[in-house]
Amino acid sequence: MDDTTRLNDTIGPQDPQTIAERVGAGMFAEDAASQGLGMSVDAMAPGYARLSMSVRPDMLNGFKICHGGFITTLADSAFAFACNSANRLTVAAAIAVDFIAPAHEGDRLIAEAKELTQAGRSGIYDVKVVNQRGETIALLRGRSHRLKDQPVVPL
Repeated sequence: MDDTTRLNDTIGPQDPQTIAERVGAGMFAEDAASQGLGMSVDAMAPGYARLSMSVRPDMLNGFKICHGGFITTLADSAFAFACNSANRLTVAAAIAVDFIAPAHEGDRLIAEAKELTQAGRSGIYDVKVVNQRGETIALLRGRSHRLKDQPVVPL
């Protein structure tokens, strides 16, 4: 029996998709940062999350483009939701972000995070941020670290 099964046994058998959706809802309910930036959780699946956010005027830098910190925060939030989707408390160990194109006021940014590998307590995730036209805005690679035997949310 693996750790995820043991953690979730107390609530009865659930499929990984149901667990991912419940984790997403539970995490978002407590995530003041993502809520405050107007993010939404658009999809959750095992090892996967898609979040989106509209670029507001207060997110623009001195060049009148979206500040890279906001783009990074969206990508990092998608990363966090994806790596916690199995209901095992996981934190970021490292991220690297490449900015590809600017985002502008009114753009709807979509961050799609996908698990590439999970071995022991370490995982690697890629996040692609695109605008509403599907143009790539940024790429993030994240390395995660799972904490031992701690659920993310009660199921």
